[in-house]
Amino acid sequence: MRAVQVVRLDGPDAVEVRDIPEPETGAGQVLIEVRAAGLTFPDVLLTRGRYQLKPDPPFSVGSEVAGVVRSAPDGAAVRAGDRVAAFPGIGGLQDLVALDQSLVFPLPERVDFAVAAGLPMNYLTVHFGLVRRGRLRAGETVLVHGAGGGVGAAAIQLAKALGARVIAVASSEEKRDLACRTGADDAIDVTGFRDVVKDLTGGRGVDIVVDPVGGDRFTDSLRSLAPEGRLLVVGFTGGEIPTVKVNRLLLNNLDVVGVGWGAFALPRHGFMREQWDELLPHVESGALSPPLGGNYPVDRAAEALAEIEQRRAAGKLIVKF
Repeated sequence: MRAVQVVRLDGPDAVEVRDIPEPETGAGQVLIEVRAAGLTFPDVLLTRGRYQLKPDPPFSVGSEVAGVVRSAPDGAAVRAGDRVAAFPGIGGLQDLVALDQSLVFPLPERVDFAVAAGLPMNYLTVHFGLVRRGRLRAGETVLVHGAGGGVGAAAIQLAKALGARVIAVASSEEKRDLACRTGADDAIDVTGFRDVVKDLTGGRGVDIVVDPVGGDRFTDSLRSLAPEGRLLVVGFTGGEIPTVKVNRLLLNNLDVVGVGWGAFALPRHGFMREQWDELLPHVESGALSPPLGGNYPVDRAAEALAEIEQRRAAGKLIVKF
């Protein structure tokens, strides 16, 4: 079978399509014929050995897939022929993946495979962040950084689905337009965002900041929070890991909240399926549907990864099998 593999830790240029043996299924595993796989920023980090997970080459990247079940164990919630989405965590960019049944989710007939492949990692991460860690309530205001990326788009859509007002922050006009089409109430530039947020909220500030970027905008994000606001630390695509002066937290009763979805969810068997079931009505209604930035054939997967690394991607990039 075909597999998109990292053969050296030199970035997207070191990604090749190789022929490898089909996986064997273990106890409790579902075998999926992959039809589409979503790409994420951690996939890029993996190609350079900069992610917290550091497998030795060669290995396949890809943390989210959609496809058709080839085989499933007795008693599983899915069976052969079912349409599914799934979270392999790594190794999804290949013709077949074998996964524990708790990481495989039923897919409504009306949801396209390309759309479904953009759901598991970003939308489950954002659900964990906004609902469990951020305690989002209807009527609150959410500021979303990196609004042109996958996590940002997921945060915009889920916050809106849960009844929040959303202010999106993005670095280009194209990405701000995308954020508005995704559902943001306002989309603003990174430069000077703190002052604009103040104006948009009548001086009060926002209740939640979703920050997958980090870097030098972190302090102004804290300053953009209303009293008892929560800043959700999702990642550091900006490269720099910021530090917090805790007196800022004391003065306005602020929370800086870690959103380590994978570390929390993976040891808790069935937790991801519970999340998926909560999101499914919004998926079926179309409220949660990742904006697609491009479909790539398998032999152009390296090109798609380079688009993400060079910050050129606007919307979710999908590899079609």
